[in-house]
Amino acid sequence: AVAAGAEVAPWPAHRSPGPALAGETGRLARLVRRLGPDLVHTHGAKAGLAARLAVRGRIPTVHQPHAWPFEAAGGPVAGPALGWERYAARWAHRVLCVSEAERLRGIDAGVPARWAVIRNGVDLDRYSPAYSDDAARRALRGALPALSGLAPDAPLVVCVGRLCPQKGQSVLLRAWPAIGAAVPDARLVLVGDGPDRERLHAAAPPGVRFAGATEDIVPWYRAADLVVLPSRWEGMALPPLEAMACGRPVVVTDVGGARESLPAEALPHALVPPADPAALARAVRDLLTHPRLRLTLGRRALEHVRAGHDVRRTAAAVLDLYRELLGVPCTESRERIRR
Repeated sequence: AVAAGAEVAPWPAHRSPGPALAGETGRLARLVRRLGPDLVHTHGAKAGLAARLAVRGRIPTVHQPHAWPFEAAGGPVAGPALGWERYAARWAHRVLCVSEAERLRGIDAGVPARWAVIRNGVDLDRYSPAYSDDAARRALRGALPALSGLAPDAPLVVCVGRLCPQKGQSVLLRAWPAIGAAVPDARLVLVGDGPDRERLHAAAPPGVRFAGATEDIVPWYRAADLVVLPSRWEGMALPPLEAMACGRPVVVTDVGGARESLPAEALPHALVPPADPAALARAVRDLLTHPRLRLTLGRRALEHVRAGHDVRRTAAAVLDLYRELLGVPCTESRERIRR
């Protein structure tokens, strides 16, 4: 952000709401007064709640949930999380969703918002196919330390995401023995870090490796034969879009935004119910054992993302939303779905 010319103003805060929220909100209100913005764009559950409490609609405000907190919160916390979203919606001039599914989930939950939908996009210059022959593929895999000792032609499944309950890696680990039985030389690599790291390590069956966190995820997409994201909930996940932009087929769970992110031809092969290890195993096994289908789906995925999920188009649509709220004439971009 600094390199792009933005001023970065630190706001120390805990990740989750708690007793410190009132003080954090007060500090944020003072920060907003000092900066004097024309528009505020809030993100996520905790920061989004604190910012809306701090601003209270006095400045044009866009709130972007990035998946609903009442889906993430379980047990007795889910009710208060939903209550806060319903209450704080009054202070957002627009609630911006990354998929139509996310918007409909909010409506079904009774969030009284003024809605906009701008689907996620990815940087197509950064996320792009790489190798065109087996030698380049071997060189790419050889440059990744976590793949040390792996046969260059071994089927490789990659799962990218924070190691946490939302991303569902535990479901993939439960599915892996059935996949390994059908494709014995296949390997799974979990790329990322998070609070579930030790638990997932302990539960990992043979054939699973952990790459940890990485600053550059692109080589992992390019090295993969198949990218899997078994999330329990999402707004519209970025890793499948990034993988498809690299020409890779994906298998994802049928959660928020997944259907909207996939080409129609991929739906019978790529979409499985959440928290269903058997269905996940079948989908992964079927694609690993049909390389020609993988190639076809990968090519179609690349075309799909290039046509509909270019981050430049996403950014232009967000700017148009800002202009609308500020009373400035819009450009020709019309990726938003307004309600």
